[in-house]
Amino acid sequence: MNVDILLYDGFDELDAIGPYEVFDYALGYATEGSGATEGESSGDAGRVRYVALDEREWVTASHGTRVGVDGVLPDPETDNAPDLLVVPGGGWSARDEAASAWAEARKGDVPRALAAHHAAGTRIASVCTGSMLLAEAGVTDGRRAVTHASAIEELRESGAEVVDARVVDDGDLLSAGGVTSGIDLALYVVEREFGEEIADRVATVIEYERRYEVAA
Repeated sequence: MNVDILLYDGFDELDAIGPYEVFDYALGYATEGSGATEGESSGDAGRVRYVALDEREWVTASHGTRVGVDGVLPDPETDNAPDLLVVPGGGWSARDEAASAWAEARKGDVPRALAAHHAAGTRIASVCTGSMLLAEAGVTDGRRAVTHASAIEELRESGAEVVDARVVDDGDLLSAGGVTSGIDLALYVVEREFGEEIADRVATVIEYERRYEVAA
């Protein structure tokens, strides 16, 4: 399973870094089972990486953390397109016009990329107000989804069917509510892809108590 986490200036750190760590551990454990070194996050099981829409070395998150970027989000029609594209939120309710999910929605480049990947069949997962970028792209129209509590009404007004759950699985569209729910979303995906044993092993090593409020 190849996972790309799409970064932009002003994304919320935990929205992206939490799922990244879960997937990195899980892919390492899954690959270890096929004979690779423990902790290796690429190989037979797949890879996880941070991507942006343009060539750049790093992205500045909402609280000032600089995160290195591994590459550019591939065209959805190429062989290098991700199996799962994760979209973090950040700064939506503050309406930060310089660096935030709100700013990216206004620019339009991220929503257009998300719409293209959705149309090509890429499975997309949003964390927190990343759902609002999907709403801007029209991806959540008529679909079951959730977002951060501060943006629930906006998501509903956009045409989504809002579900009261920590994680919502609507087939090729997954969404998670608040910031830390991205960890639950990632563990849910790991369990579906690699089994309960690996998901529980990841939760144990990061000392995270899983929450199972998943609407599937």
